[in-house]
Amino acid sequence: MARASGRIIKNPLLSLTPSPRSLTQLFSSVSPLPSLCSSKKTSPSLSIFFLSFLFSFTFLGISIFIFFPNSNDSIRCTSIESPAISPISPHSLPSPYSKIILASLLSGLNSNNEIQPRIGGTSMVPLPVHLVSGNLSEQETEFWKQPDGNGYRPCLDSTMGYRKRSAKILIEKNRFLVVVAAGGLNQQRNQIIDAVVIARILEAALVVPILQVNMIWEDESEFSDIFDVEHFKKTLRADVRVVSSLPSSHMVAKQTIATQIPYGVPPSWIRAKFLKQLNQEGVLVLKGVDSKLSKNLPSDLQKLRCKVAFHALRFSKPVLKVGNQLARRMWIEGPYVALHLRLEKDVWVRTGCLTGLGPEFDKIVTGIQKSQPQYLTGRVNMSSSQRRLSGLCPLNALEMARLLKALGAPKTTRFYIAGGEPFGGTKALAPLAAKFPNLVRKEMLAHDGELSPFLNSSSALSAIDYVVSFNSDIFIPSHGGNMGRALRGHRAYMGHRKSIWPNKRTMLPLFDDSSIADEELSRITRSVHSKSMKPEPRKKERDRDVIAYPVPECMCRHGSAIF
Repeated sequence: MARASGRIIKNPLLSLTPSPRSLTQLFSSVSPLPSLCSSKKTSPSLSIFFLSFLFSFTFLGISIFIFFPNSNDSIRCTSIESPAISPISPHSLPSPYSKIILASLLSGLNSNNEIQPRIGGTSMVPLPVHLVSGNLSEQETEFWKQPDGNGYRPCLDSTMGYRKRSAKILIEKNRFLVVVAAGGLNQQRNQIIDAVVIARILEAALVVPILQVNMIWEDESEFSDIFDVEHFKKTLRADVRVVSSLPSSHMVAKQTIATQIPYGVPPSWIRAKFLKQLNQEGVLVLKGVDSKLSKNLPSDLQKLRCKVAFHALRFSKPVLKVGNQLARRMWIEGPYVALHLRLEKDVWVRTGCLTGLGPEFDKIVTGIQKSQPQYLTGRVNMSSSQRRLSGLCPLNALEMARLLKALGAPKTTRFYIAGGEPFGGTKALAPLAAKFPNLVRKEMLAHDGELSPFLNSSSALSAIDYVVSFNSDIFIPSHGGNMGRALRGHRAYMGHRKSIWPNKRTMLPLFDDSSIADEELSRITRSVHSKSMKPEPRKKERDRDVIAYPVPECMCRHGSAIF
């Protein structure tokens, strides 16, 4: 099998942060060029002297920025398109600093050398994708190829009517919305996003959401443990007033908690149901808002959803620091694929599926399913085999290995394994490791004690997985789920990085058919998953969230406005 090697280009955002404006101001303030151009009489020798001085000073300025980098905190902007394709080869530049300069130049260009608009410093910025080279087969080259963004860029500019209403909403001091978010990390993210939108609909101030203690994972994390509270408030200051706690004037001994909200309600339902109570009591407490708000909202509210998801909900500094460190350790070795494998015991129980590890493990899962049927999610009248063929089960390690091989992944590919501890331990991953031995987990990447502060927080560990997966060259989930959908949209929003969504309903019958030759299986598999090579519009389908499909509501082909 041919070995794919990655041409490593250091991320200029880690060390180089001067903006074009600061460079212009720096050079214009001291450059002799204006006086040279405005002088009526200038001797040739004097002109040559000034030009030589100018070029020398410019080179000195660039050298200063390279050898004395600023901190990450000074980042103000980054390009939208990742430099996946470039006509310039880094091998023509011998020094590591030359590669940094090259990456800096490439980060502002797309494959057509067009200048890209810039995203504000509120976004989590991914490391550049790698330029993969080597003696690759056609299938392997296709596997590493990045999508064509078709010119779609983040576009969150709001309407004049929205901005006019903001003036009143942002000074609201009499009505407050409190939201209790339950579930795992990404389920909580969804509820926080909708909490902001509901606060906007009701024109109420939003109290920083409360994260309910997770009884399954025994996670007692608070909002500030997982997310950057001040960043959250600051990013949303033009949309919703966010406060840390209820004022004493609104504290009551017993507060009514609204939990009976149907799925997919429009803004008009929210106003009709809660506005009167909010005006009378001054406080509204909502619980269980996940997926309750309609996926099809007015344009301004869809853009607000994207603003919360891709800008405001930045992870806390301790979580982000460790996540970025692990991502860099993966990235510096070359291109890598992030696999979100849902092989935990609770996933098998909730989905009503079998593990594929044999009778011993399947007996444990079916026993829990029978004794605790409340954990089973939907379609209780289907057998495990029917669920599998309907695409309702996670791909197990063997099925994922077959999919990756059919997609053209080289055997030497490095995989970051995101997700909890697989049920069955190393046995659960053995079929995948046999085909692709370079499997890495966060515990293998982390230095001694690096993960210790987060060992009692499943949400923090999931957030670290999210960051490493976000920075990968390719992301593939074994099952749908909230994290997979969130990363799909986030990666599209930040430069159309490749995400492959397994079409299980099509592929599993093919995997079960031993008469299909490997070449034919590979051809079909690559054809079925060709959608990963271009932006996929949301199409206003009932179950399609703008967070997973930001095109076209949150991304457009014209204009450069971000907020």
